[in-house]
This record gives sequence, C-alpha cells and structure tokens, in this order.
Amino acid sequence: MTVLPEPLIWTTPSLDSSGSMPLGNGDIGLNVWVEKEGDLLFYLSKTDAWDENGRLLKLGRIRISLIPNPFVTGSDFLQELDLATGVIRIHSRISNSRLTVLLWVDALRPVVRVEVLAEQPVEARVTLELWRTIEREREPAEAHCDAGLRSPQERERVYPDTVVPNVTDSVLWCHRNNTTCWAATHDFQDMASWTQRGTDPLLHRTFGALMRGSGLVKTGNSELRTQSPQSRIVLGVHPRTAQTASLEEWVRLVQTQADGTDAVPLERAAADHASWWRSFWGRSWIRVSGSPEAVAVSRGYELQRFINACGGRGAFPIKFNGSIFTVDAREENETFDADYRRWGGGYWFQNTRLTYWPMIMSGDFDLMEPWFKMFLDALPLAMARAKECFGIDNAAVFPETMTFWGSFLNSNYGYDRRDLKPGLSENQYIRRYWQGMLELLAVLLDAHAVSGDAQLLREKLIVLAPPILRFYTGYYPRRDDAGRILISPSQSLETWHDAVNPSPDIAGLQWVLDGLLALPGDSVPDKLRDEWQEFRRLLPPLPTRSHWEQRKEVIPALQYDDCRNFENPALYAVFPYRLFGVGKPELEVGRATWAARTFKETGGWRQDAIQAALLGLAEEAKSAIVRNFSSGHARSRFPAFWGPNFDWIPDQDHGNVACIALQRMLLQADNGKINLLPAWPGDWDVEFKLHAPGQTVVRGRAEKGRVRELIVSPTARTKDVQVP
Repeated sequence: MTVLPEPLIWTTPSLDSSGSMPLGNGDIGLNVWVEKEGDLLFYLSKTDAWDENGRLLKLGRIRISLIPNPFVTGSDFLQELDLATGVIRIHSRISNSRLTVLLWVDALRPVVRVEVLAEQPVEARVTLELWRTIEREREPAEAHCDAGLRSPQERERVYPDTVVPNVTDSVLWCHRNNTTCWAATHDFQDMASWTQRGTDPLLHRTFGALMRGSGLVKTGNSELRTQSPQSRIVLGVHPRTAQTASLEEWVRLVQTQADGTDAVPLERAAADHASWWRSFWGRSWIRVSGSPEAVAVSRGYELQRFINACGGRGAFPIKFNGSIFTVDAREENETFDADYRRWGGGYWFQNTRLTYWPMIMSGDFDLMEPWFKMFLDALPLAMARAKECFGIDNAAVFPETMTFWGSFLNSNYGYDRRDLKPGLSENQYIRRYWQGMLELLAVLLDAHAVSGDAQLLREKLIVLAPPILRFYTGYYPRRDDAGRILISPSQSLETWHDAVNPSPDIAGLQWVLDGLLALPGDSVPDKLRDEWQEFRRLLPPLPTRSHWEQRKEVIPALQYDDCRNFENPALYAVFPYRLFGVGKPELEVGRATWAARTFKETGGWRQDAIQAALLGLAEEAKSAIVRNFSSGHARSRFPAFWGPNFDWIPDQDHGNVACIALQRMLLQADNGKINLLPAWPGDWDVEFKLHAPGQTVVRGRAEKGRVRELIVSPTARTKDVQVP
C-alpha cells in the first residue's frame, strides 16, 4: 500500500507571488496564487527557456479574472495543493453557489489545464502579462555571473518578447533569440576553434506558448474572454521551445503540438496524469512521526521531493538557485523580476549535485536523466578543452561552474587574466576545482548499483569515466619520493586555494577507482581495467594526522594554505565519498574528523547533516535536519521555498541536503550489506520505502528505534539486512 502525502491547504488568498504554490510536470512549471483582490495568477516556466545571454527565463504571467468575483476578501476560500495527484483546487462561493478552479500541468503531455466549474455561470477574462517589452540594458543590480560579456564595463541586454498577431481565438507569444553569447564565450575562453566546430544552442531558440480554451474568444492580442456566462470553462496553455529557421516555423510547431494535445479527451488526460503521480509516490516514501519536529521533517521531505518532480524531467537539469519556481522578489532592499536568480544561469556542480543524490534511494532515476545528459552533451567540448588548453589527449575537463553547453561563465573565466594559462579561471575559488567530475562518477556508480541499469553503465558511466580520469593523470605527471602521483598545484574545494594532495580529490579518486574496478568483468574492457588499476596503484594515501592521545583524523590536504571559504574538505571522505562510516573500518577516524571540523553549521549547501548520519551520529543528524526542514523563506508562503541562503529562492540545496541525511539516517548500504536505522533517533517512529543496491527495495516500519515490520524485495536480500 502506497503512503500518499496529505494535501496542503490554505484558507486565505495571498498578498503577492511570494504566496504562490508550485506545480509542474517536470518540464513546465507554475507558481499559482490568488490575490486578495480576487484575481487568479500564475507564472509560467519551462526548463529550456534559455535567452540570448544564457539565462533561464519565465515564459510570462497569466491573470484570470472571474465575473462575479468569487475570491474577494470575505468570501469562502480554500486553496488545496493535492500532492498525491499533482492538482491545485481552489474552492469558493458566489452567494450560495459553489465554484471550483482546477489547475494541473499534464504529467504526460506539454500542456497546462485550468478548469472553472461553477454552479452559477460566470464570465472570465484571461490576460497574458509580459514584462520584457522593450530592448534595454540590464541594470547592475539585475545581473549576476554573466555568461558572455568580455569586461566588467559591458552590460547585458534584455530583449523583448513577441506577441504574435492574427491568430484566431488564441493568444500566441514567444521570446526568440536573434543574437547569442555562445560564440563570445568560446572566443574569450581560448577555444575559438570550437566556434567553428560546435553548434550554437542559443541562436534562434524560441520559447513561448499558445493559449486558448473552450468558450473563450480572442478580444485582443493578449486577452481571451467568454462571450457569455459559462458553467464550465477550460483553458489550455501549450508551451513550446524549439530552434527554428523562422518565427513562422515555430508558430506552426506550437499549433501542431496544441492540436495533437487537445485531441486527447480531457477526462482521459486527467486520469493518466493522476496515475503518473500516484505511481511516482508509490516508488518511495518516508513518513516520520512521534513529535511535532518529526512531523515537520516528514512534511519537508515530501514537499522537497514534490518540487524535484515538478522541475526534474525537462530538457535540462534542475537549477540549484530556484529551479523553475522563481518569482518577483524583494530581498536586501532590492526588487527583482521573476527572471532574476542569484548566480545567474550557470550550473554550479557543488550545488547542483545535492539535488540528485537523494533521487537514487527514492528510485527517481527518470529525474536524473537531464543532469547526466548535460554532461554527455558537453563532453566533446570538455575533451576539446583538455586537448587545446592543457595538451592532454583523450581527456575531458568540465568547469566547476559552467553553462548548460559546457563553457565557463566569462565572469568566472576572468576579465583580467594577465599571465594565466588557457583553461584556468581567474576566479581562484574554482581555478583547479575539478573534483566535481569525480563526484559525477560517484553518483553514476551509485545509480547503477541501485538501478542495475545496464544502459546507464554502458552509455554514461563507461563513456564519462575514462576521459575524466585521464585528465587527472595527464595534468599531474609528477611523482613524489615514493613514486606516487603528486597532486600539485591544486586546491581543496573552494576553501584552501593552495594545496598539495587535497583530501577531496584523493578520497574521490579512491572511491571512484575502487567502484569502477569492482564492476563486472565483462562490462569494462581489459585495456580500461588495466589503466585504472595502474592509476589506483599510483594514488597517494589520504592525508591524515595523529594526535598525541592517539586520535587520528583526516585533514584538508597534505599541505594547505590560504583559507578563503568555510567548507570542511576533510569530511568529503565521509560524504560524498563514503570511505568512513557505520559498519566500516576506522569509523572513529571519521568521527574524529567530524569532531575536529572547523565550520560547524547546517543550512544551504552545508553537509553536516549528511556526514553526521553516515557516521551514526543520530542526535547530531536529527538536530540538523530539523533545523533545515523548519527554516523556510520568511516571505514565501509555501513551506518548502527555502532560501535565499547562499543561492536564491527556492534554494534547492537546503531541502535536498536534509533529504539525503534523512535517507541515510534510515538506511545505509555498502559492501553488500544493508544497515537499517544506523543513525535513527529513538523517539521517532517511521514508515518507509527506499531503494538499495542490487535492485533491492526495502520497506518497513519502526517504532521507538525498533523495526516492527520489514519487507525486502527480492526476498533473497533479506539475509543481508542488519537490524539494530
């Protein structure tokens, strides 16, 4: 029996877009709210709406006004987000007559549906609202981490959207990129040859939507209205993104798409949609109880997983700084439109990966595909960079912060490069920050171990691993006195900018190489296996130090200087690379490293909660996830719109860190064993269903720290479960 989440219910309208609820089908997203004056509004988003500057934009905002107005202050009002079926229902009354509005983004088709069901017929006005209406320079406060500018004095330009006229009974609009920063990024980054070899993903990219509905007629280029009061009104919004030779070709594409989608009976589409969501919730769940804090944790986990599903099945990965649910905001005495996100349009690996780790244990492998695809698509550029900038053959190097097509952001590559060699960024925080490539391989290893997906192994892991590892061997040819690889010059994450043999890189190389070498013999060519065995033999040991009281701990690097941030690099040997943990040798080394960490805090991308869980520190992990799941954004009404923290609103690191930690408190599985409740607080009860290596599903119930029910599939794996 599936444990379905309870609906989220509000009984009053919202002040503005900060009071919105999220909704989505993985590619198309809505922020939905009802203003106290009575209008229903939603922002419309899409995962592939990239503009000329490499920014992810909104498609627009839709306003729905009903006459008579059922949502005015004082009327009966109830707004319900039905998480179980991915539907928002808004209930109200006109006099004594009931009125309901349903909103859903079809889980299987590219369309937004809005249904108005009224006992007393109503009129409706549907208006498209755009804010990109003229070409202009972006103000300095609006810009953050540009992709294509060549100097700090340059300014990005905002280009207007286009409302397409002369479309019968439909409102049709788009943003079409007639210019692009793509070539500028490669010319500026010592990769001018790629401008001739690659394909520009921005030029003529066109994104927008067609809006029409039963009983609605067009009364202006941006407006639809009913001609008479109606008991049932159905609005369809059909978003589309495509690179086309002309605007007219895009118009034909979106019209054909809308016709095909509308040919499916609405009742059947709604049933298919609800079925997808019930199947999603049936994959996995964690329901915690026993105290108000436990309930808050349970709710936070459900809501964050819902947000991941709403924005995680599109053409591109989830943006750490807001996903597709940014709204116009006021922060730090500044006002921003809904397109703004701190850190801009790039993908920071350090931040992005935290969204994808919890998807493995929840069985949400379909949500991981866009992230893997981004790196596979960018691999040719990464290999060209390794060759042309670093002189390393058959290798690949991905920037820590990169555009979706794989280049640096020019602001990070640097405007004042002086004597910097090609391929190295002026930004010292990421100059030699390459260990993220290793973590990508670690995620792929775990995803394969749990899913058993042979295609993932063959077409992703075995494709990406060889060139990434060759970059390390090619960039670090020097040997120490013992004949091992000397990883220098280097850095230890963003925190220690001058390091020799940084522990995150060494832990990552150990973990990844051991994982690759443990793959079945027929899945890895002999030549690759020999190459990896030799690399493993040449690895230096993990840097540690021992104290006079005989306590041993991991340190950030063999040598390190110039502290510039507040991460704990030594603890990367606990997470993401699980060299130390419950049921493993030298657990006390991991715990001593934890106790000696310099920066002790949770929130945002900080990983204390995860590392505490993996070390079996139940109370410490509990305290951290309670804090994370209880600390939403003050102005946002939706409880899981965390932030801004270090990123933006909603911050996708903050909630997903707590999700990872909660999963690891419940279940840890390495070396063929499955440890249940390795860091579980004794005063919390739980029902759960999680995925483990070997295509294993573990379902159970625990009360006061004791397992009361356990179902393992396949049953042969029951013998590998260790219950406290």
